[in-house]
Amino acid sequence: MDDIQHPRIARAIRWLVAHFDAQPSLDEAAAVACMSPAHFSREFHRFAGVSPKLFVKHLTLDHLKARLAAGDDLWSATTSAGLSGLGRVHDHFVTLDAVTPGEYRRGGEGLKIEYGFHDCPFGEVLLAATPRGICFLAFVDADARARALSELQQTSPGAALAENPGATAAQAAQLGVPGVAPVTLCVPGTNFQVQVWRALLRIPEGAITTYTALAAAVGRPTATRAVANAVGANPVSWLIPCHRVIRTSGALGGYRWGLDAKRALLAYEEARRGGTLLKSAS
Repeated sequence: MDDIQHPRIARAIRWLVAHFDAQPSLDEAAAVACMSPAHFSREFHRFAGVSPKLFVKHLTLDHLKARLAAGDDLWSATTSAGLSGLGRVHDHFVTLDAVTPGEYRRGGEGLKIEYGFHDCPFGEVLLAATPRGICFLAFVDADARARALSELQQTSPGAALAENPGATAAQAAQLGVPGVAPVTLCVPGTNFQVQVWRALLRIPEGAITTYTALAAAVGRPTATRAVANAVGANPVSWLIPCHRVIRTSGALGGYRWGLDAKRALLAYEEARRGGTLLKSAS
């Protein structure tokens, strides 16, 4: 980077640190650096190693964690970070780290996955994790434990499974309590599936979308069925919010864990937000 660009990016970084709570746009930050947005984005990434958007996201997450650790309630911490509502907290605390194509082809060979059965606000779940993050979450009951374990093994057939509820207890304790601690997901999937799952993570808590709209969002407007299949293949239900997708008609549509579970998840989010989304999604 030349001597002219360096101080411009440094000035923009200082400005972002001072104004992150306004959730500044790329255009605003680029104006501080006296650059076009595209040029600024490229040079910022070269200098800082991350995009301007991700830099602001890290600043916001650090602020949220600090305020929550200091005893602020979730709503106060959210508004002080410049976020518009609790649904935006999910965007900052849930990070999806997909396995590499090579790891996906090897099916988790050489990988150790620890798992445990835990209670959550919607019943019992099987939660599994690798050292890089949560890789599987399924709703279960006494009769479904074996089936859930089989599904876990199918997601990473080469991995060694080890029951160790102590290793997953802390992560399980955060389920349903967004903003208490960041959640990292490390999931196996095809490039297309991961693209759909990232789009699901962009749906705010308390909001819903349709399979058709989701297909358009990932740039595949004629691939509604393929998108629906990717939604159904989501290995970390709830954390990747496939329950927020309904049919264009307004009907809830299907859900891997049953419509009662889908209704419960949507009602829970609706109550937290104070909205009325279920009136059109019955």
